[in-house]
Formats: sequence, C-alpha cells, structure tokens
Amino acid sequence: MKKQVSLLLALLLCILMLAGCGKTESAGSDSETGDAAQQIETLRIAFSPYADADTIVTATEPLEALLQEKLLEKGYDVQKIDMTVGTSYTAVGEALSAGSADIGFISGGNYVLFSDDCDVLLTALRYAINKDSEDPADWNDGTIEENTKDMSTYYRCIVLAGPTEKGRALAAKVNNGETLTWEDLNAATWSVLNPTSASGYIYPCLWLLDNYGKSISDLENVVQSDSHTTSVARLASGQVDVMVSYGHIRIKNAPLWESEYGGTGPMAEQTDVIGVTEGIYNDMIAYSKTSELMQDEAFRKALGESFIEAAQTEEGKEIFGVFSQIGYDWGSDSDYDGERAAQELLRSMEG
Repeated sequence: MKKQVSLLLALLLCILMLAGCGKTESAGSDSETGDAAQQIETLRIAFSPYADADTIVTATEPLEALLQEKLLEKGYDVQKIDMTVGTSYTAVGEALSAGSADIGFISGGNYVLFSDDCDVLLTALRYAINKDSEDPADWNDGTIEENTKDMSTYYRCIVLAGPTEKGRALAAKVNNGETLTWEDLNAATWSVLNPTSASGYIYPCLWLLDNYGKSISDLENVVQSDSHTTSVARLASGQVDVMVSYGHIRIKNAPLWESEYGGTGPMAEQTDVIGVTEGIYNDMIAYSKTSELMQDEAFRKALGESFIEAAQTEEGKEIFGVFSQIGYDWGSDSDYDGERAAQELLRSMEG
C-alpha cells in the first residue's frame, strides 16, 4: 500500500514538473517572438487635388513603405497601400462617405459636408508664414512670403491679382490705400475652385459677403479650376485677372511662375494681394465611418500614431511637403465648428 502511494506521489510530481516546464517554454517563446502581427490586405488613401495628380503621385510614392514600416512596429502587417488622387475635393468626400476610401486628406470645408459619414483622425500642422495681416497692402512689399519656424493650426486665404491690365489696376488701387468697389471686382475674371474648397471658394465667398454683401455666384466672370496649380497657371498666362487660394500659394509657385506657367517676370512683381480672409483651420486626415477597416479603434490609433511619427522623419517631411503640411496632431470634430458656421452663413446668403 505504501509503495502504491509513493508511486502515485512520484507520478503526480512528474506531471507537475512537466506542466511547469511547458509553461516556462511557452512564456519564453512569447517573449522572444511577440504576438503575431495582424495582417491587413489593403489600406486605401485618397488625396484631394492640392496639386496636379502627377505631382502628388510622384511625391507620395515612398509613403507606402514608410507607413507599412511604422504600422508593423505597432502590430499591423499591411500588405498594400492603395493611394489615389481625387478628381475633385468633392470626389474625395464622396469616397469617404461611400467607404471606397478608408482615409482621406481633405479640407475643413469638404469635411463638414460629409461629416455624417467620416470623422477627424488628425489635423495637419503647417509652418506659419511671415505675413499674417488682414490688410492686403501689407503683403505687397515686393517679396514672396516666407515660412517661419513656428507651426500653425490655421492659415489665411488671399485674393491674388495677376499681370493682366485689369489685375494691375486692382493692385494699384489697393497699394494706394484705396478701397476696391464691387464694380472693380465684378469687372475682373476670377479663377475659383469647387464650392467645397475652403480657400478656393468658401472663405473668399465670405470675404465678399462681409465686404460687399455679394458672393462668388454674383460675379459675372468666373472660371472653376480643378486645382490651385491650375489657377496659378491661368493667372500667369493672363487667362484670368484674379485667383483665390491659401496664403502661402506664392511660396510654392514662385520658382515655377516663369518656367512652367508662362509668367513674363518674377511672380513677386506680377502679382499682388488684394484681399485677405480670416483664419481657416487647417486641413485634416479624415477616416470613413463606413469603412469596415476603420471600425477598429485600435487600428485607427495605430494609424494616427504612424502618420505623426512618419511626418517627423526626413523622408516624411519631403512627402507631406507637397501638401504644405509639416506634421500632424490629434484632431476632433469640434475643431471645425467654425467651418460649419461659415457654411451655414454661406447657404443663408446664397439661398
């Protein structure tokens, strides 16, 4: 009987020892290899047409590998990143709304229109520029604007007069301290963007409403361009007298004014600011609420962190520079309440 008890105790001890060894080996294995990365087949990114499609495609080509690397560090193995440039700002909002894009680089104006079906992931940061006055004459010192080392969450929109006879006449009045009349502006040909563009339509329209009680729809000669770059080209070649855009538009395009766009002299000499809007909250990276992938809150967090980290690398700075964006911070829907108020005012005035 004693022998049987001893054998049973020995057997039990062996079982316990084997179980303990098994646990130790498993823990060691987890420590060495970590959890397996979650595999994601495709992440779809849509870019608004901040510049022409070829420029954006070329500049963002290295983004796939950079984002894949950052996401893998956070436990997500993304097999492919599909990047497209929207044919318009509205097209990107529609893609987010339909879930055919997981995330999109969009303006605040576009976001507000589609915020039922998308939400803010990150807000873009930009370098502030050395001119920030609401008096347009202060911008016309014969120099191109310069970026500062300060980061800003907002920018201004400008109304820019070009080298045509009408454009020069408008600039002369502003620089002489005279107030432009509605008749002055209405006699010019304007280049604007899609009505969902903050700096290409909405805020210039509000500037007209505030100063003249009129809107862009009241102007007799308006050309809609598909991008800010197209507006610059039309201004340089004399197809239009006036264009509207973000305040740092000349920083990006002054080097190309003569060689690419047909200007007959330096951009600083052939253009003048004739109107300046109030501050506009920066563009964003928004995510689709209808995308199955973006339902995962943990993945959204990892994706946001990956963009923030990527923008801090030298490679990332070069990539996101095509959008005049130098970094990202967490954003929220309430940041764009001012944009909602602007659009409500716009609808009430144009209705």
